[in-house]
This record gives sequence, structure tokens and C-alpha cells, in this order.
Amino acid sequence: MLIGFVRAMSRFMIKSLLYRSTKSYRLTLDFSEETLCIARLGTKSISCLSKCSRSLSKTKKVKPLIRLIQTQVYRSLVPPSPILLGKPTPAKQYRDVIKWGQTIICILLGLGTVYVIDTQFYASSITRSLRTFGTGLIIAIDYKLNFRPNPWLGGDVADLHRRSAERIFKLLHLNGGLYLKIGQAIAMQSAILPPEFQKMFSRMFDDAPQNDWKDVVKVIYEEFGKSPEEVFGVSVGKDTGEGVMETRARASASVAQVHWARLKDGTEVAIKIQKREIARQVGWDLWAFNIVTKVYSFWFDLPLDKLVPYISERLQLETDFRNEMINAEKMKDLIASEPRLRDRVYIPKIYPDLSTKRIMTAEWIEGVRFWDKDLMTAPWKGNFMASPHVNKEPLTDLKIPPKNDGDSYLIKPERDDWRGPDRDGGLGVSKKEVMTIMIDLFSAQMFLWGTVHCDPHPGNIFIRRRENGHPQLVLIDHGLYVTLNPKLRSQYCRFWKAIMTFDNRTISNITNSWGIQASDLFASATLMRPYEGGDSSTKARIMGELKGKTAAERHFEVQERMRQGIREVLADLELFPRELLFIGRNMRIVQGNNQFLGSPVNRIKLTGLWASRSLVEDKNLTFNQYCLNAWHHILFRLMLFSSDLAFYASRIRQLFGLGDGFEDDIEKQMKFIAKDQFGLELQHSVFEG
Repeated sequence: MLIGFVRAMSRFMIKSLLYRSTKSYRLTLDFSEETLCIARLGTKSISCLSKCSRSLSKTKKVKPLIRLIQTQVYRSLVPPSPILLGKPTPAKQYRDVIKWGQTIICILLGLGTVYVIDTQFYASSITRSLRTFGTGLIIAIDYKLNFRPNPWLGGDVADLHRRSAERIFKLLHLNGGLYLKIGQAIAMQSAILPPEFQKMFSRMFDDAPQNDWKDVVKVIYEEFGKSPEEVFGVSVGKDTGEGVMETRARASASVAQVHWARLKDGTEVAIKIQKREIARQVGWDLWAFNIVTKVYSFWFDLPLDKLVPYISERLQLETDFRNEMINAEKMKDLIASEPRLRDRVYIPKIYPDLSTKRIMTAEWIEGVRFWDKDLMTAPWKGNFMASPHVNKEPLTDLKIPPKNDGDSYLIKPERDDWRGPDRDGGLGVSKKEVMTIMIDLFSAQMFLWGTVHCDPHPGNIFIRRRENGHPQLVLIDHGLYVTLNPKLRSQYCRFWKAIMTFDNRTISNITNSWGIQASDLFASATLMRPYEGGDSSTKARIMGELKGKTAAERHFEVQERMRQGIREVLADLELFPRELLFIGRNMRIVQGNNQFLGSPVNRIKLTGLWASRSLVEDKNLTFNQYCLNAWHHILFRLMLFSSDLAFYASRIRQLFGLGDGFEDDIEKQMKFIAKDQFGLELQHSVFEG
């Protein structure tokens, strides 16, 4: 407004000056110069107009206040002739800009529509798959460019491993669901991965986030067509004296979460409810897993893609709780038929009428998780001799008032008076007994029954105290099982017996029938310790290739040799038994459990004894075969005396503070031979953190 006022005043003054001149002139000001002069009026006096004006004439000048910029005889405005205007030109078109703008808008609208559909109807499965492809591509390119003695970018090979571990870890946690299950599988095998992976994946066993109660209600309604109150006959979140169900989960894993409930008849149950998004995600997740594995197999020349169908089938079965119920009932019957395990192992009862594909109801177990070894071994201070419900007596209601936890109530009584008034007591059981039961159980599954639980990590194992003071192992989560046919089970028994007695001919024959070329390498992988009875051909070949190379070249070369080792183990995938993948997983977890407790038992000896004993106890043997196997079993037990000597020597060193334990001594040997021969940094940090 001020500039407009100044502009009007300046024009008025100029006109006044022109009227005072002796001749009649017309003043024509250039707009740009007028603007320049007017702009300066705000900071200087009006006299600055004289600086941007021009002379009116040589004879007559306006008073020094201002000089006119341009003068001419007044003429009326005449429009130009059409001839002078030239040929008409078409108006400028912006077709490319409009086209690109429309394309961008369509793409954005399309992406927005896909995102809404993906989040509302597919539980973000498309987004998760794209995230997987993107992360996988980045990692693959990074390894292609930088996996060399002197990487082009990003430091050394250790930095490359660290970057890749961080990317994979973030991907698994962002995607959740089945990706967490895959991450846990990687974590249990992390001892053979680079140290950067081991440190990152040691946190994979943290509890997964639990779903909201409204999602739980939707799953129950989708499965039963009724509300939780109608299905289980309970009130929700408030104990009315008949039946009650907690709205907050007591445990949450990658695929499901567990809620405590008390039915109308007083039976306490654990209701395992699959997370609502899993059903819509599992197909997409396994498809993405298949695509990424195929790309990596082609790019890095590893025969892994042919293993994917079997692995995917096992993982998909794990999301079907009906399969878990079948496995649990079968294992319960097998244990009941085995006197050596009948009272030492317990499988919780399943309630089929309250179970479906996505919901499973089982009896509630009061026990101590395997993780808590201090609570397991602390002295017993209870007024009774056994853990609650271990003898099938009803669980007593201690009438402990509910604890308010946000909007949910934790109603279940704690029942921990067996810990004593100072709450410093425990089960008072022996770690050696606990591990002996565990190895006996899983050895019987592998060698005697051919039905193997492949996920025995500490979260799936509870320990209870029996009346006689001995421990009882409670095994849960029966979703991931493999079944060995009689031929494979017998071969695996003979293979274990052969590697215990250095029977290289039998080892070679069996591994060749499985399509495995590097028999000594596979024997070491099976024992989880160096196999020193072979011909060491793998070691000799690798050490010969490393002579005369620098440290960086040697470190790179031995890791490159590992890829060749995998190709030799998986030389003929048409013959390779897929079940061995999950058998190896079971044995690696059991070894980790033994090491977690301080290696109280000789795991290798106990496993070998079960392998040899199972050949004798095979019900399909003829009398002559039985006698021959029995005689071989007696000889085998005599040969195991050397293993006992090694174990007890390790225990004596441990008692005097000179060693860490049998499994730790074995792992030190594995670290040395693996780093020396294959370039692996073996560490055991799975159960730390």
C-alpha cells in the first residue's frame, strides 16, 4: 500500500512539473525505469528520480528536481499492419508435460490402491515380499562386488558380513511372522556362521509382539463361528467363579500366542491361538523364500533351490495346528510304550473339541522353563514333594487377587509357594539328570521310532519335579516333525555307530548312497566335533591350495572353499535325504542345550549307545540278525570306553577350574579345525543375551 501511494504521488508531481514547462511536451516513462525509481523512493528522497531520467532537450530543461526520460510529439496509438506482424505461429503445446503428469498420477493412484488392498486384505504380504526382494538384491550385489581379498567398497570381508547380518536381521523383524521362525532357524545354526551373524542373531529368541485381543476374538470367531465366551464357556478378563480367560497372552511366538483359561469344570488350559495375519501371509512368504533361494542358487552356484520344496512343506505344516495335535498324540503314545521314558517325559493332553486348524487347546503346565537353570537347580523349599499337577491332582486356586496390567487382568494364580517364604528356592533337580532325559528322548525319536521333534529349543521344554525328587521333562510345540522310513532310520543308526568306531568303509558306503561326496566333512557335521578317523582328503586338498598366499587371500580362499564343501555334501540332491536337514537341526539344538547347562553329560556317547541299541531292538530282525547285532553292541560298548576317558578327564579339569566342560572342549577343537581348514569362525553365542 505504501509503494502504491508513493507511486501515485510521484506521478502527480511529474505532471505538475510538465505543466510548468514553456513548451508542450509529452512524457513517456519506461515502466522498468519508473519501477526502479519508485522502488528507491522508499529509502531515499524523491530527488533520486533525477538519476534514472533522461534529458528532455538541449535548450530547455526542467528544474533540477527531475529530468524527463524520453520526449516526443504526441501521436495517437495506431495498430500495426497485419503484414508487419508476419505469419501466425501456433500456440505452444505442453503435451509431453501433460502426458508425464497423467502417467505419474496414474502410477501414484495405482500404488496407493495396491497398498490399501495389500494392508486390508493381504496383511501386507505384497509389501513384505517386495521388502524381501529388495533386501535380497542389495545383499547379493554387495557380496558380488565386495567378497574378495581386497573389497572394492566398504572395508574388509568382516564389514561385508556385518552389513549383511544387519540387513537380514532388520528384514526378519520388520516382516515378522514366519520370517521370525526362519530367523530362529538361522540363529540355532549361527555357530557355523561368521561372528557378525552370531552376534546379531543371538537376539532372535526374544518374545515376539503379541496381537491385540480384538484380533484374537476375530480368529476364534472365524474358526468356531462363536465368541470366546460361547466356545470355551468363560467370561473374559473377569473371574465370575465359573470360567475365565485372560485377555493378555502369557507367551507370544512368531506364529501364535498362548492365553491361560479356566474352563467351567475347573480345568486350566493353555489356548494357543494363531496370529490372524499368518494365514494370509504364509503363502506369500514361502513364495518369496522360494524366489530368493532360486536367485541365490543361480547367482552363487549353490544347489539350494531343490531343498526349498521340502523345507516349505515342513514350515507350512507347522502353521496347521491339526498336524501338531496328531504329532503330540503320536508322541504321547510312543513315550507311554517305552518304559525307559514313560515317567521321565510328559506330553500335555490335547482337547480336540476345542481345537481347530488355527486354535489348539491343551492342559496348562506348571513348570520351570529350561532357560532358567538357576531356578531348576536351587534347593526345594516346598511343603509338598512334587511340582503342582505332576500327579494329576487338581490345580489348587490360591485365591491370589488379580493384578491389573493396563486394560488386561492376569488372573491365573502364581503357585510359587514351593520356592519358600523368601522366594529363593527351586526344583532341586540335577542338571545331569535333565540332560540325560533330553538326550534319551531325542535319541529314541531318531533311532528307535523314526519320529523326530525338530524344534527342541529351551522355550519348548519345561522341567517339573516328581515325588521322588527326580526331574520330569515336559515337551511342547509339536508342529515341526520329520518321519524317517525304516531304511533311512537303520542307515542313520549304522552311520552313527560307524563314526563312533572309525568304520570309514561303512561311513563312505552310507554317505555315497545319500549322494554325499565329502564323507569326513559330513561326519564332523553330524558329531558336532572334528571327525579324526577319516582320510582327511578334504583337509589335505584345502591346505595344499593355501600355501604361499597372504593372510587376506587365505581368509578369502578358505571361505570360498566352504562353498565347494556345501556342493560336495549336496553333490546329488536326487539321493540326499531331506530329513537329514531337520535331524541336524535337532542335534545342533540338543548340543547347545547341553552346553548351556555346562556339559553335564557325554552327549556323543549317549547318542551312540542309542544308535547301537536300536539296531538290536529292531522288531523286524530275524533271530540270527538279532544275535549278530547284540554281539556287535557288546563290542561297541567296550570301544566306547575311550570316549568315557575323554569325558571324565574333561570333567576333572572342569572341577578344578582348568576347563569349561566336555562340549566346550569339543567346540574348541571344532573352532580350530574349522578355522584352519574351512575358514569358519565357530562361536557359541546362541543362548547369550
